Amino acid sequence: MFLKAGRVLEYLRLARFDRPAGALLLLWPTLWGLWLAAEGWPGWKWLAVFAAGVFMMRAFGCVVNDIADRKLDAAVERTKNRPLAAGRVTVWEAVVVAFVFLFAAFFLWLFLPSLSRRWAFFAVALAAVYPFAKRFLRAPQMVLGIAFGFGIPMAWTAVRNETPGLEVWLLMAGNFLWVFAYDTVYAMSDREGDIRAGAGSSAVLFGARDVVFVSVFYAAAVLWLSALGIVYDWGVAYQVALIAAMALVFRFYFLYRTRAPERCLAAFRANNWFGAFVFAGFAAAFA
Repeated sequence: MFLKAGRVLEYLRLARFDRPAGALLLLWPTLWGLWLAAEGWPGWKWLAVFAAGVFMMRAFGCVVNDIADRKLDAAVERTKNRPLAAGRVTVWEAVVVAFVFLFAAFFLWLFLPSLSRRWAFFAVALAAVYPFAKRFLRAPQMVLGIAFGFGIPMAWTAVRNETPGLEVWLLMAGNFLWVFAYDTVYAMSDREGDIRAGAGSSAVLFGARDVVFVSVFYAAAVLWLSALGIVYDWGVAYQVALIAAMALVFRFYFLYRTRAPERCLAAFRANNWFGAFVFAGFAAAFA
């Protein structure tokens, strides 16, 4: 057997179940999409399917990422103790773990209508491609920005069983701006290691102008989401939620402007509150 009972905790660490921040960052826009598609409470079925799907696909993506980056991770201080980089898990074990989570996602896929199933193939492709994007893109965050927003059209096609409308793609664009901002902050914590390894990242690309670019992307995300609320009449409560989200952005600024790795990571993790505030706005808009 490729998997060993005594290493279950290592497999869970490999899939980042000990670090749920990333999964929650994927979950929030998916919830935005669910509430938008259902115009309110989507029902327990879709909430359960998409919440579980988020964790399974994020786990799959993390394992594929660690397989692709095992040598790079071993050379970076922050990631050198990851199970695969540290040698506590073999590559073949990691491959099997990845397929376990992919199979679990496939089980959830069976609950989706046929149109949504077809869209799911794009989601899997993005999750598999992103870990390799840093090898051929100077800003692989562009791929992540699409991948971490794909739950929005997936939710729409599941709930409504129809091709996503314009508001779906506009919401996904707003999410893209937010993802690009927070993942650049995350990349700022690893910039020196990425430079040594020759890996691409938006933090390396922006260089000394990183703080300016991150601030612009955050501001653009809030303004874009606010404009959508006005155009589609999502109400005053939605706009109030975005004001709270903007207040968080100011707090993030005082963390990432120092460029200190630990403060950048703290700002990255705190983005879950941003996603939660926007979700609260959608919940209020369709209450």
